Amino acid sequence: MHRVAVLGAGSWGTTFAKVLADGGASVSLWARRHELAREISESRRNSDYLPGIDLPQHLWASPRLPEVLEGAEQVYLSVPSQSLRENLKLVRELIPRGVPVVSLMKGVEKGSGYRMSEVIQQELQIDPARIAVVSGPNLALEIAKEQPTASVVSSTDSSTAAAVAMAANTPYLRSFVNNDVIGTEFGGVLKNLIAVAIGIVDGVGYGENTKASIITRGLVEMTDFAVAYGARPETLSGLAGLGDLIATCESPLSRNNTAGRLLGQGLSFSDVVRQMNQTAEGLASVAPILELAAAKGVDMPIVGQVAEVLAGTLAPRDIAPHLTTDTDEPQGE
Repeated sequence: MHRVAVLGAGSWGTTFAKVLADGGASVSLWARRHELAREISESRRNSDYLPGIDLPQHLWASPRLPEVLEGAEQVYLSVPSQSLRENLKLVRELIPRGVPVVSLMKGVEKGSGYRMSEVIQQELQIDPARIAVVSGPNLALEIAKEQPTASVVSSTDSSTAAAVAMAANTPYLRSFVNNDVIGTEFGGVLKNLIAVAIGIVDGVGYGENTKASIITRGLVEMTDFAVAYGARPETLSGLAGLGDLIATCESPLSRNNTAGRLLGQGLSFSDVVRQMNQTAEGLASVAPILELAAAKGVDMPIVGQVAEVLAGTLAPRDIAPHLTTDTDEPQGE
């Protein structure tokens, strides 16, 4: 059995650790809290994040990073995007030389606007060919319950992507590959912002027409943005774009959808953050994405209105009538 390490024992980190163990690996999982690590290792459960899910025998957890990373042949990162850089500083000297480093995160760094793979490259000073990212319609609890789905693994190096995809292949999860890291990462980030918008209108009480319009026009915004930064448009029509967008917008399991729904029901941004016991990456990514969009001259009216709702300057009920434009002149689709 090959040895892999996963850093981050939240719902997605634990789920992906299960996927890797079910795929035949011996998996060490870093849990920051001692009591959580003990529960995972001794009870084969993570009741905080994956209630009712039995974890595989070949998966154990520890709060000690050197122990988790020792001998790892692949390292997977599943920490909140805004804390990635500080966590990488802790593990820089512990990650075995030459192994693939895989991002499971969907966010951009505040202030810099860097994608997660860029932060990894900067902090670890490694060849981009060693870095891979995983994305797709991957709601953690559904995968933990072994409901069939697919992911995409992206790396500039095809052998790295293939190695990760082979490790993350189980009877219930099929991993595809591509080499469009930019499109794959931005798809995972941008769909969260559209999912917040969907949650807002759902919380207000609007129906399926409104949500379908936002999803469709939201995919246009996602594609325009990603292509402006060097992505291929077809990536945004694939698992990392449209696939992830549908899953995140339609499911109550989506943290971003849930955060938006609370906003639509009248809670303030600070109240939503307090009420959520897990990170909704979309809330943190709105501002940096709009800054990046402005730098390339990309118009993102839906994301812009989500920002206004977060700031309290737009009533949630007013987000839908202004989906595409403020002008009365007809526009081409």
